[in-house]
Amino acid sequence: MKDYTTLSKEELLCELQKTNKEYDGIKALGLSLNMARGKPGKEQLEYCMPLLNTPLTSDSFGTNSDYRNYGILCGIPEARKLFSELLECDEDCVFVGGNSSLDLMFGTVMRAYVSGICGSMPWSRLPCVRFLCPAPGYDRHFAICSHFGIQMIPIKLNEDGPDMDAVQKYVENDPFVKGIWCVPKYSNPDGITYSDEVVSRFADLKPAAEDFRIFWDNAYIVHDLYDKSDKLLNIFDELKKRGKEDMAIEFVSTSKISFPGAGVAAMAMSKRNLEDAKKTLTVQTIGYDKLNQLRHVNYFGTAENIKRHMKGLAEILRPKFEAVYKSLDELTKLGIAHYHKPRGGYFVSLYLHPGCAKRTYELAKAVGVTLTAAGATYPGSYDPDDSNLRIAPTYPSKEELEKSLSVLSVCARIAALEVLIKSAE
Repeated sequence: MKDYTTLSKEELLCELQKTNKEYDGIKALGLSLNMARGKPGKEQLEYCMPLLNTPLTSDSFGTNSDYRNYGILCGIPEARKLFSELLECDEDCVFVGGNSSLDLMFGTVMRAYVSGICGSMPWSRLPCVRFLCPAPGYDRHFAICSHFGIQMIPIKLNEDGPDMDAVQKYVENDPFVKGIWCVPKYSNPDGITYSDEVVSRFADLKPAAEDFRIFWDNAYIVHDLYDKSDKLLNIFDELKKRGKEDMAIEFVSTSKISFPGAGVAAMAMSKRNLEDAKKTLTVQTIGYDKLNQLRHVNYFGTAENIKRHMKGLAEILRPKFEAVYKSLDELTKLGIAHYHKPRGGYFVSLYLHPGCAKRTYELAKAVGVTLTAAGATYPGSYDPDDSNLRIAPTYPSKEELEKSLSVLSVCARIAALEVLIKSAE
């Protein structure tokens, strides 16, 4: 394979003609394939089915309170203990909710808007609220900001995490910067894990706003694909050393451990933050689904058992990710793409030749392959280089995935050749 960027205009035109013929052949297949969202595939869901057969007997419904009844706002003690093991924090700092960590994140922002945080001015009364958004990032984080009218400030995501010089500048000089979104391990979509230095620098921040909070979305905390996995420094340990436990709120769920629609979500925070949150939560709900919490506790038992369970899921997912790596390696050899090869998580972030992401997305969609929309991984859906596409390999079967990747390759080549030919004119 020749590097496209070294070809003459005539060679580029010849290559485009051949690739367009490939594309025409794909059109005739009438495909309908989807790589848009990071959903577990059928094989993963089947792997988790024994959880639903876990017996719930009348002698396991609690001693002081009956788990079949109302109450226990912060979650059953056994679930709080399990999540404290997973997050490596104190049990009394854990709140266990329903099935969605996204719901807990939305609720945290909503409480800040309506009631403020720990006695601060409600955000709704401020002239503006700003959030720092490492990009590319998780589109649903950005959707929460858009819903509340929060101004999003893009922060470059480096190989070791967010650009901490930029983070420090904004956090320490602007009192209207109230938060930052973080996916610190196997980030969505790049699969980057924050370095020890980056985590330490987060803990060293001296925010201009007393109610500034780090939204630590640890969605992929145990989602390793290989035995040699990334290690993430514990943010709460670092904050505790500095007496700043209030500054972070951590979120996690079993959505990609058990079932996305019937898992359990939790958040960890300082006792002060938790007591403040409970003032609203106690009005909002009398308690979440404690039987589902108990079912997960009875099935998994310990954090170590969860990790063993995840090794089984990794056996299902690893071949899919490696198929992605193989396909993207071919694009990189053409000089029109690069990517970060994650050791875990749920996504692969592809960087195409500048100006090619939207065109690639449209070409793929036109022949029946749905990708995450170009630009979705940036605040306001604006990718300044129009280069990033998020690859979600978990949902399709291996056969469907390989077909989708083949289509993606053809579409990316067409888009790059068109741009290179234009620039050669």
